[in-house]
Amino acid sequence: MTAFETTILRELADLSEQRRAEVLAYIRFLKIGLADEKNVRVRFVSALEEARAEARKRKITQKDIDEEIKAVRAGK
Repeated sequence: MTAFETTILRELADLSEQRRAEVLAYIRFLKIGLADEKNVRVRFVSALEEARAEARKRKITQKDIDEEIKAVRAGK
């Protein structure tokens, strides 16, 4: 581990769990923001395929998804 990484870990140790989550979200934002467009597209397609595979595994249909969206929008 580098001195820089050690310093970051030391700084993180004093933060609340909420602040640590915010730091992690920011790091991920930076990684995506710095990624080239092709890499972002590949990651998106991969994540979408994983979500679809999980839906198939759980037998979630497009109709199920549409009904859930309608219910949320209706405030149910």
